[in-house]
Amino acid sequence: MKLFMYNYRGFEEKQYVDYYSKELGVEVTTTADSPTMENIEQLAGYDCMAIITTPIDRTMLTRLKELGVKCVATRSIGVNHIDIKAAHELGIIVCNASYPPDGVANFAIMLMLMSCRKVIPIMKKAMMQDYTLKDKKGKELSISTIGVLGTGRIGRTVIKHLSGFGCKILAYDVYENEEVKQYATYVDKDTLLAESDIITIHVPFLEENYHFIGEEELNKMKDGAILINTARGELVNTSALIKAIETGKIGAAALDVLEDEVGLYYHDLIEKPLPNHERAILASFPNVILTPHVAFYTEQSIAAMVQCTFESCVAVCKGEKSPHEWPM
Repeated sequence: MKLFMYNYRGFEEKQYVDYYSKELGVEVTTTADSPTMENIEQLAGYDCMAIITTPIDRTMLTRLKELGVKCVATRSIGVNHIDIKAAHELGIIVCNASYPPDGVANFAIMLMLMSCRKVIPIMKKAMMQDYTLKDKKGKELSISTIGVLGTGRIGRTVIKHLSGFGCKILAYDVYENEEVKQYATYVDKDTLLAESDIITIHVPFLEENYHFIGEEELNKMKDGAILINTARGELVNTSALIKAIETGKIGAAALDVLEDEVGLYYHDLIEKPLPNHERAILASFPNVILTPHVAFYTEQSIAAMVQCTFESCVAVCKGEKSPHEWPM
């Protein structure tokens, strides 16, 4: 069994790669580079390719098939960067990764607290030795109504952890969950948008969820509502959000993910022009928090993502169905 791992981050993944390659008997080659049409030629003779969030299109998948690659395993929950339809047509198995929901859930709650209490403006002013109280008054999370869009593993964990704050929690999902009903009240999407002081997004990015929050949804929100997104950037119409912040309709936003973040996040762009104008605009707003897609980034998550990758490689090479295989 041979695995070629792209986007390898030795500073965080080495101990887990070393362990699982030995434990599961997988021969692994690593590179920090992202896959390109030029460097995938070295995949001849390899069974599986591991990536992170590099776009994998039909052209690349076609060449991978010709080289004998059976599986593309992404060390991420989302697979929207891979042309799934093309992979299935070519007979290439796509696998994703899973990790404990607590990291993202707690990061989302942290962003709620930071937004409510205006932590970033307070810290910036303190750095300039402005210790006055003007414009630093915050809101209390405990008396807020929190709307949770999506009650999968992460959404459920957010709700469960939020219940300790004593706030009112509203939830929306196509499929209701009985455990959630212990802590939150399910409502329709429009009701959640209209009644929530803070809205946090935890729905998957599927074709039908593109711009799940757009101009229409933003207009339905309370004046001054806070929007949190730790799910996928494509779920929010960024240009519509910018307009809503400029008009004061949205009181604050905290975004760990962003539209068109490929080529931006996870790269060192010090002293380079940023290839994302909308991010530059958002960064200029004092009531916006931007973090570079790090909500998932804990020791437990990294270990789990590497484990999923190796398990998928082993299963595919044995002709078995991987527990992490993306459905046809």
